Amino acid sequence: MAMDRHDKEKEMASILLSALYADLLGSFKMSEGFMMLLESTEDLSVDIPDAIDVLAVFIARAVVDEILPPVFLTRARALLPESSKGVEVLQVAEKSYLSAPHHAELVERKWGGSTYFTVEEAKKKIQNILREYIESGDTDEAFRCIRELGLPFFHHEVVKRALIFGMENPSSQPLILKLLKESTAGGLISSNQVSKGFSRVAESVDDLSLDVPSAKTLFDKLLSAAISEGWLDASFSKSAASDEDMLNASGEKVKRFKEESGHIIQEYFLSDDVPELIRSLQELSAPEYNAIFLKKLITVAMDRKNREKEMASVLLSSLSLELFSTDDIMKGFVMLLQSAEDTALDIVDAPSELALFLARAVIDEVLVPLNLDDISSKLRPNSSGSQTVQMASSLLAARHSGERILRCWGGGTGWAVEDAKDKISKLLEEYNTGGHLGEACQCIRDLGMPFFNHEVVKKALVMAMDKQNEASILALLQECFGEGLITINQMTKGFARVKEGLDDLVLDIPNAREKFGAFVELATGRGWLLPSFASAP
Repeated sequence: MAMDRHDKEKEMASILLSALYADLLGSFKMSEGFMMLLESTEDLSVDIPDAIDVLAVFIARAVVDEILPPVFLTRARALLPESSKGVEVLQVAEKSYLSAPHHAELVERKWGGSTYFTVEEAKKKIQNILREYIESGDTDEAFRCIRELGLPFFHHEVVKRALIFGMENPSSQPLILKLLKESTAGGLISSNQVSKGFSRVAESVDDLSLDVPSAKTLFDKLLSAAISEGWLDASFSKSAASDEDMLNASGEKVKRFKEESGHIIQEYFLSDDVPELIRSLQELSAPEYNAIFLKKLITVAMDRKNREKEMASVLLSSLSLELFSTDDIMKGFVMLLQSAEDTALDIVDAPSELALFLARAVIDEVLVPLNLDDISSKLRPNSSGSQTVQMASSLLAARHSGERILRCWGGGTGWAVEDAKDKISKLLEEYNTGGHLGEACQCIRDLGMPFFNHEVVKKALVMAMDKQNEASILALLQECFGEGLITINQMTKGFARVKEGLDDLVLDIPNAREKFGAFVELATGRGWLLPSFASAP
């Protein structure tokens, strides 16, 4: 995940690995994890163009931080095909980073060093800023300190902490209200962050009452002042409720759902298999969280390429027909639009992207134009989300809007899964009827779907079981593995898929289990499979 994000996240990932080392991740596990990354370099490079260099830095950093032994590079190289991208990673790590003069300092500063606060440190800094402000009354100095924090996505904590100070010390309320009003008017703290801060205090006001008996009355007073002075919209509680209430209702369950749905979405972007995604989503058995899934899908797609954006819109059409109600889809878009200001901190063009997703949903008849009015009514007036809905309406009102919006991300998502499977079957049939080994490898390469090579492995094994030509088929798999065309991860995944379908295979191929056992034994001996495959049930 860090490889696909900014330097800050890469630095944080390296620091986390160092913290986990010894306590939770032993030397063997650390080496095994990096080995899995090296074996997956081909797949990673599909989505992360500079994957080789980034992974090389991670490995060099792990060596410098003494969580990987230097001999790891030699051992890993011996286990990888010579022509694989994993070997390239090791070469870059050794020559460009670990062999350079003052390499330790170079590697440690590659991503800017430790330039972030932990949440606890940020909270302490905010508390100190507010204490000094209440003592001095210097608004400009407080603004400067808040700005220097560089954490605009965490300004809701400033609002929350300021309100609590105002409740604990009523005499400070005029100063607190002045600070929040002027910071909102000056654009230092966004209206969305102000609403979120008030919502967080509203949720915890019962607990606060244990220490401040009049907390509820004091909070209502601050709330009324904020609304009457015009820097907090009267409908803030409604806009904060839908997402926050859902998350707080059963926090752990939602957290697990979001993690699982993230994996499902990533798999979909690799395979382009809509029916498989729908099956996976049904297996989660959580229709009440459909809106959260939609929010996750579009947020992930916005941070990727046009192909994934197109795939997200295509998927949304399928989900609206099979799983999602119009209400689910509207709730999901409301969540997205309520957090549009925060999203824009990471995805600069998020408002225009969201407007296109909304407009595309109308063109695809996932929503009707009137739904946009309903969505807008649930947002704060003049907020970023409200402006995004207006932008979508403008796009739809333009001449020839339908065709332009349909093609906003280029249209099409590459081959459908069934097309790819058909091409794989045909190339294997041609090879099986006297085709050339090198030509078959080239055809697999020309498919341009390295993330789907597990399907090649699966179909090849089934063909070998069924047609008594196992020597020829196994020779093809050996050639593909030796060239680095099919990675150990894809090979293992292909064997696993055959293993899962053995009960069905034996109906047509009575000795399928015996054949498969022999293939596994041969593959293990030749190093095609990950060690985890042998231990899997």
